[in-house]
Amino acid sequence: MKLSCAARMGGMACAVFLISTAILSRFAFSQDNAQKIQTLMAEADAYAEKTFEDQKAVETYEKILKLDPNNYDALWKASRSMSNIGARLPIGTDEEKQKALAVYEKGLDYANRAIAANPNGSMGHVRRAVIYGRMGLLKGVWDSIDLVKKTRSECEKAIQLDLNNATAWYVLGRTHMKVSEKPKLFRLPLGLGWANMEDAIMDLEKSVRLRPDFIMFRLDLARAYAEEDEYSKAREQINKIKTLPTQDAQDGKFRAEADQLLKEIQNK
Repeated sequence: MKLSCAARMGGMACAVFLISTAILSRFAFSQDNAQKIQTLMAEADAYAEKTFEDQKAVETYEKILKLDPNNYDALWKASRSMSNIGARLPIGTDEEKQKALAVYEKGLDYANRAIAANPNGSMGHVRRAVIYGRMGLLKGVWDSIDLVKKTRSECEKAIQLDLNNATAWYVLGRTHMKVSEKPKLFRLPLGLGWANMEDAIMDLEKSVRLRPDFIMFRLDLARAYAEEDEYSKAREQINKIKTLPTQDAQDGKFRAEADQLLKEIQNK
């Protein structure tokens, strides 16, 4: 006949034994989950950053979130992948624009959840800035003034949390440049008088210093220089682009755009 734990060990000893067993079981489960998450994160990052299969990346980040719903890195990286997916979609018709907006909305949800999980994490805020910016461009900057202001605010928050966040500096500079397309007198009543090309160039230069091998950053810096008639500086950035490795699914497109810009400013 089997004796109960209490009968064999005594009441207090039995309680200690059961609690210890439960703690050890939970620890083992936690360790197992941590290993699974680490493996899945490496797999998802490879999809996102090496083979540029962002849909597979999102699906893999979701596997992590099933194990750990508040995993900060999985959340902001899923937002990044949704943003990338949206940026590659056709937007020629209203129906196509709505599909792209739906993708961005999903990306915004991931970014919001990342910020909720870690309010002091810079990447959550920069991913929300990127989504706001792309939604604003899709809707039309001048039809989505609130999104423009939110983009700037999120960038500044991300930079406050991490001065070395290259993407935050890039998006902030890009926002200055885009808004500056309209005359300041037009923008002032809209609360957008802050945008200027001097800050655009400084912010874009900062992004390039922090991540000198990223083609998109150098391309928009070249565009900003060309806009301000600093053609030799623009050509310097374009020539540098030719030596850089592919790090984004759209780098082929960016290289073609850089070549076109070079032709336009060749003799200036």
